Amino acid sequence: MSKPKTEDIIREISQPLADSLGLELVDVEYVKEGSLWFVRIFIDKPEGVTHSDCQEVSHRLGELLDEKDPIPLSYILEVSSPGIERPLKKPGEYERFRGYKVRATTFSLVDGQKQFIGELEGLVDGKVQININGKKISLPLECVAKVRLEADF
Repeated sequence: MSKPKTEDIIREISQPLADSLGLELVDVEYVKEGSLWFVRIFIDKPEGVTHSDCQEVSHRLGELLDEKDPIPLSYILEVSSPGIERPLKKPGEYERFRGYKVRATTFSLVDGQKQFIGELEGLVDGKVQININGKKISLPLECVAKVRLEADF
């Protein structure tokens, strides 16, 4: 059995906290940028995340991470909303954001292209369904590099 990744350990610590505060834990990142390490926590809720939500999670999670000490290096903890152009990572998000405009990028060419912008129709049988100007495109999930909500101003 392999050793759990640091992100997975942080997620295990963060999930119960988010649940207790009525928040969705959208994503966890543990990344090095330059000489600094960052722990980034992305949270959401139906009515939108407030500054107070981020502050509360940051304070409480900071204490939990200090107590459990799963990260041997010093790091900067950031807590925020996933943003208006949030990535879709969990299968349930494809249903939740059905009807929204998305941008999907694939690892390899599909119908001669790697980028698709259209209306999300969901995830069916392991394929991301997108309606692009009346044409339905099915992208196998294993070929999809990223799907993000696309701001439509």
